[in-house]
Amino acid sequence: MSASATRLRRLASVAVAVTACGGAVLLTPPVSSNDRASGHPTVESLRQIINDPSAVVPSRTLQESALIGTKSGPLDILVVGGGATGCGVALDAATRGLRVGLVEREDFSSGTSSRSTKLIHGGVRYLEKAVFGLDYGQLKLVFHALEERKQVIENAPHLCHALPCMTPCFDWFEVVYYWMGLKMYDLAGRQSVELFPTLASKGKGKSLRGTVVYYDGQMNDSRLNVGLACTAALAGAAVLNHAEVVSFLKDEGTQRIIGARIRDNLSGQEFDAYAKVVVNAAGPFCDSVRKMANKDALPMICPSSGVHIVLPDYYSPDGMGLIVPKTKDGRVVFMLPWLGRTIAGTTDSSTSITPLPEPNENEIQFILDAICDYLNVKVRCTDVLSAWSGIRPLAVDPNAKNTESISRDHVVSEEYPGLVTITGGKWTTYRSMAEDAVNAAIKSGKLSPSNECITSNLRLIGGDGWEPSLFTALAQQYVRMKKSDGGKVVPGVMDTAAAKHLSHAYGTLAERVATIAQNENLGKRLAHGYPYLEAEVAYCARNEYCESAIDFIARRSRLAFLDTDAASHALPRIIEILATEHNWDKSRQKEEMQKAKEFLETFKSSKNAHFHDGKHQ
Repeated sequence: MSASATRLRRLASVAVAVTACGGAVLLTPPVSSNDRASGHPTVESLRQIINDPSAVVPSRTLQESALIGTKSGPLDILVVGGGATGCGVALDAATRGLRVGLVEREDFSSGTSSRSTKLIHGGVRYLEKAVFGLDYGQLKLVFHALEERKQVIENAPHLCHALPCMTPCFDWFEVVYYWMGLKMYDLAGRQSVELFPTLASKGKGKSLRGTVVYYDGQMNDSRLNVGLACTAALAGAAVLNHAEVVSFLKDEGTQRIIGARIRDNLSGQEFDAYAKVVVNAAGPFCDSVRKMANKDALPMICPSSGVHIVLPDYYSPDGMGLIVPKTKDGRVVFMLPWLGRTIAGTTDSSTSITPLPEPNENEIQFILDAICDYLNVKVRCTDVLSAWSGIRPLAVDPNAKNTESISRDHVVSEEYPGLVTITGGKWTTYRSMAEDAVNAAIKSGKLSPSNECITSNLRLIGGDGWEPSLFTALAQQYVRMKKSDGGKVVPGVMDTAAAKHLSHAYGTLAERVATIAQNENLGKRLAHGYPYLEAEVAYCARNEYCESAIDFIARRSRLAFLDTDAASHALPRIIEILATEHNWDKSRQKEEMQKAKEFLETFKSSKNAHFHDGKHQ
């Protein structure tokens, strides 16, 4: 049995460990396996295309040409928005044999989809209401998300994995309470569970009575999003980042939307893209897109801000998260290991919609205060390496009679002929959200797909054939050729850290990156203490539509999210390599540096933020 099959077998079981007074109880009742159909001929032909070692995504110029059309030869679907849902819609529609285009104002995953908690989860916070509040709707939502979680992990195994999460219990009632709830939620298991070394033995004025361990999924969110975009491109979709909708095109007689006027934000040129249906998947910005069609459209979005901070790795052990479902003020608090560092969060407060949301320093302070209650180590504000804010697009159905209830589920609507809007939901359910949106678009445009939705059984680029042991082949077969400051080329070992990073970030395509590092003398690290290589900049410019320095530090690599100071120091070399790949002149390079520095200022850290109360000095 392959490692991926074994991993998914584990994901189909339940394991809840209750650790109390030095003992542990492990329950592993079986859960029915996923019987998704396989062997669909379209899936097989697409797999060959997507996983062809020589396959290269069409150039940006070709993608733009494919979007430009006429009334007599329109696209079937034009997607507005390149986040997880939008790219999911493009992939779903393209794999049904439809002609698809997608435009994104900034970059793929530049908004909410890159600023998530990095969890692929069913929603622990909704479970209490579902189980103990006897809310069947919430329970159905959680179970649906858990099913989608299995599919996300299976379809991108290099970017996703199971993560055990520990919930501390400070009285016996909590031990029973959380055990009862979380054993229903859990879908994954391991035979052993290591404790959280920095967990405090006392909290809330009480002694720790036990811990409940359950399993969730974790991902590299923006790389998963970029993988969706590139997979859609290989499947035939014309995807274009840094291109925005200026206005909609309407039929003079029926006033139905028949396309959009698009501006390429890199060249400044505008063109018309015609389509039978436009799908609005603009996340928090979907209302502004809807108002282009109807200036009197009522708002669908109730924006909520989620702030996260990144701390050094010693705050959490590798391979174990800590989640407190309800703090003293009712919020969820967590600490999760991620890419060699620790993510802590989060907040959930109303906010305004802005392209670059910034975390409020009071929110950062709240997170530090909250985790301090559960740790036996000194929590210091000087340890904050990066902090960011993401906008959750909580949705209100404009067609619902009762609009008081804000949905954590997604909403699909067509208020204006030819414009289907999909919003709400969460990362975990992006695939089923996309499926619902494409179904609605097919109905709206009377489209004729060649087959049903097949994305539940379609590996993303780099995922097919990937095994956790792939990094060993990289370490054994490649060297990192590095240019010294004096220009001399010296060989360097492809160490385990670099090899593992390439394997998980690029999957089976990691060998392409390693080849660039070896053959083009781009094997040097971009930042001290991080495994990112110069070769990745060149690879992403050639194969992942990386068009700016910000695209790389935020979405292709995760340096901006992990360490703002390291990202800042890496910028000159990143821009130098991108200038070579894209033929930038000195003026463009200077502009890139300025924009990237301004972007990093929106990521608060101990280097650029001021904490006033002195509690965590």
